[in-house]
Amino acid sequence: MSALEDIGLKFLHRFDPERAHGLSIQALKWGLAPLHGGPVTSPRLTTSMGGIALANPVGLAAGYDKNAQTLEPLSKAGFGFLEVGAATPRPQVGNPKPRLFRLTQDHAVINRFGFNNQGIDSIARRLAQTATTIPRGLNLGANKDSADRADDFGHVLSLAAPYIDFATVNISSPNTEKLRDLQGRAALEDLLGRVNTANALLARPIPIFLKIAPDLTDAEIQDIADLALAAGLSAIICTNTTLDRDGLNSSDHDQKGGLSGRPLFKKSTRVLAKMRAATAGKIDLVGVGGIGSAEDAYAKIQAGACAVQLYSAMVYQGLSLVPKIARGMDQLLATDGVEQLTQAIGVSTENWL
Repeated sequence: MSALEDIGLKFLHRFDPERAHGLSIQALKWGLAPLHGGPVTSPRLTTSMGGIALANPVGLAAGYDKNAQTLEPLSKAGFGFLEVGAATPRPQVGNPKPRLFRLTQDHAVINRFGFNNQGIDSIARRLAQTATTIPRGLNLGANKDSADRADDFGHVLSLAAPYIDFATVNISSPNTEKLRDLQGRAALEDLLGRVNTANALLARPIPIFLKIAPDLTDAEIQDIADLALAAGLSAIICTNTTLDRDGLNSSDHDQKGGLSGRPLFKKSTRVLAKMRAATAGKIDLVGVGGIGSAEDAYAKIQAGACAVQLYSAMVYQGLSLVPKIARGMDQLLATDGVEQLTQAIGVSTENWL
């Protein structure tokens, strides 16, 4: 981290977390954030995710750029891919404020945003107007007051698909009441069937991903694995935020919402490894949750992920963390004598089971 970036982070941390988040978006728009210039890459780091070629496996998780406002600068931050959103059919204000909390002692974040976004019409317009040199995807959501939430996902997909490389069905946010109920076997089977139908009607069908919660039983993980394979999904993102609060020390640890950051690492990686076992390695997995270093990212790969995503750690370490992790992974692969990242996927899955 440069001295300038350190000063910038300290400045942002003087503000309410949601205000600081908005200021960081503005800083990217104004060209004030440190950018690498493009994706960090090497022969070892090149890989694929859901059939999509990646220059490196380090991506941006959904939730940071909800409204696809900073695609161009983010594509120059060192990432191998981006995910924006979540987007809902209609604009949505989300839950009452305050709804974002820094847990500095724990290097964690709690949010209860509730899918606040400007709606798919505005987001699709920005996607259409902004080209990027790296793959980008959209996280699909449902309106809180929708009469048919399952139908919302297909609607958002149909409007955004021409401008994205993949779409993620997000049924794992804890901040929209009863959304996680869609992870149940019957509801999920119906939802995936409808999304696949909407995708098949597109002029250019795209890879469909599914994002799951870390708070799942082994039986639920197996059910989701079976349904994902049957539906022909391209990847599963493991995982969203958790409702678990074990071991936290920060004053806001008991705030309602989803917890992300360092405390989520072990739990999310264990779910990742269990999903790898449940799918017998037949579907690509993306590791998310608690990644704050190259070692963390490499551990996710070895547990079964083909790619990883970051978000919360950047609150504390800044955007320079992105190229730092990518370069660090390259060095770790070289140290282990691994010629290409794909050879490291799942080598330690059993250690997490």
